[in-house]
Amino acid sequence: MKNMTYHSPARQKGYAGLGDYAAIGEGRSVALIAPDGAIDWWCAPNMDSPPLFDRILDAGTGGYFQVAPKGEWQMQRSYRENSNVLETRYQTETGEVLITESLNSTLAGRLPWNELARRVEGISGNVEMQIIFQPGTRAETCSPWQKRINGHPVYHVGELMAMLRLTDDVQIDECDDERFTATFTASPDSRTLVALVTTEREPLAIPAPEKIDERIETSHTAWRDWADGLSWDGPYDNHVRRSALALKFLWYSPTGALAAAATTSLPEKLGNDKNYDYRYAWIRDACLIIKAFVYLGSLEDCKAAFSWLSATIRRHDGGLRACYTLEGGQVPEERIPPLEGYQGTQPVRVGNNARDQVQLSMYGDMLATARLFIQAGHVLDLSTSRLLGKLANHCADGWRQKDSGIWELPEEQHYTHSKMACWLALDQAVELARDDHIEPTWLRRWERERDRIRDWIETHCWSEKRQAYTFYAGSERLDAAVALTHYYGSKVNPQRMLSTLTQIREELGHGGVMLYRYSDVEKEEATFVACAFWLVEALAELGQREEARRTMDEILEQLCQRGNIEIFNEMFDTNTKSWLGNMPQGLSHLSLVCAAKALADDNSGSKV
Repeated sequence: MKNMTYHSPARQKGYAGLGDYAAIGEGRSVALIAPDGAIDWWCAPNMDSPPLFDRILDAGTGGYFQVAPKGEWQMQRSYRENSNVLETRYQTETGEVLITESLNSTLAGRLPWNELARRVEGISGNVEMQIIFQPGTRAETCSPWQKRINGHPVYHVGELMAMLRLTDDVQIDECDDERFTATFTASPDSRTLVALVTTEREPLAIPAPEKIDERIETSHTAWRDWADGLSWDGPYDNHVRRSALALKFLWYSPTGALAAAATTSLPEKLGNDKNYDYRYAWIRDACLIIKAFVYLGSLEDCKAAFSWLSATIRRHDGGLRACYTLEGGQVPEERIPPLEGYQGTQPVRVGNNARDQVQLSMYGDMLATARLFIQAGHVLDLSTSRLLGKLANHCADGWRQKDSGIWELPEEQHYTHSKMACWLALDQAVELARDDHIEPTWLRRWERERDRIRDWIETHCWSEKRQAYTFYAGSERLDAAVALTHYYGSKVNPQRMLSTLTQIREELGHGGVMLYRYSDVEKEEATFVACAFWLVEALAELGQREEARRTMDEILEQLCQRGNIEIFNEMFDTNTKSWLGNMPQGLSHLSLVCAAKALADDNSGSKV
């Protein structure tokens, strides 16, 4: 992984660039680290908990945890190879230091507490280092307070306890209810530990600093073991493995759920109101991440995620909701806490109202994922098999209704992508029934309804004028998500699908290869990273491999040229070369993996 270089100061109006954050995680929570050594976002103990640090959403009053040199510096950082342990080198006029950061785990899995470890090693000269710990107030819903226990500062933030664990060379300068500061000097061969241990509504363990330090290396070993166990042997190996490790951040180990992203309310365009909470498990995103994990050969993650998804749907009486909490419950209704928002972009949201939307594409996501799971050599249990049959019947009954589509729009329409996904659902149900994976009682009905969906799409969703499948029936607008349903095109009408891809690239393309989501949306947001990779995958699967490879190379050159160590956000502004939206964004990373897989496959013809 190449290094990315920054110079101090690295903020504008108190905010770091959204593409300038690195992430660390342990299968339960994710912390975002700015170039100046400040952790500006960390929800503890879980990804969807209230944040302990939230300066990324309010530079004036938000909490953060910083370890960095005093004065001016230059910085380079990278992840260790095949690992999510981060290494950062700061160079100053007086010397150089190396900071190694990890959210720790054990070889047996996550710890029963959160353990955020920051090791500082002196490389050359003498460097004065500063520590600032400022807990957040959870949008002024709690008032942090501090007391010393056995000489250690322990902060109470609502029901969360956070203890600072420091080596003896750290000199405390300030320690009160709202702020902790300290200093130390890094010199050649010095080794200082700055760590934070947290727990919620549980007794707090007090691990020794040397044990925390050791667990940085244990965590690295665990990451390396997982990454080395991947079976990927295709092209773009470094990019694919880094995306795999980013997707692993979103895997919530207590249940097997897959979060869409680790943040909330990071804007899709500065000054606009399209800011959403993605710290939940969407059926769509989870199914696509499972698809990527199948391609990567990560059996444990596939099994855990698919099992959680099936069990959660059954728990809710077999009805599909767009998204669930990481524990499998109902996502809370949106509320607006009084935070400034990133660079003043309002509103900040907690919860997501997409939970109540009709999204027909979920049927295709579930049935296609099940078949892919089986094609990888795995076996369905009876409960899951019956659930899939039930979902196929629901799809056959309900495909004619309007929905909010993959983009969760307030205007319900007959979205083309949704109809194609319903076709896919019944096509996969037919194949599963023929192979005795689900009960074949309704096989003939599924076949007939699948063909009726096809005829409806070809009649109502194709525009002779545009020579493309359109955004929705009766529209002349385009939707990049149609590229995601390339399997439909390959089976029904490859020429129409290829023509659609050409039109999508011509109308929705911007800055070379990046794509907007649909017609006219450029007024509201930047290009959507996943869409560009979906186009690559579709082109490759429809036989346009040389064009697909050229496009893939151009995308990676554009996204990886500056300021991002491949922790992808949701969107990329091609004008300013800056990143926007929530991060790490599962759709962005999984789509890279799937595009690389399509380019690695020598077989012609599209697959699920």
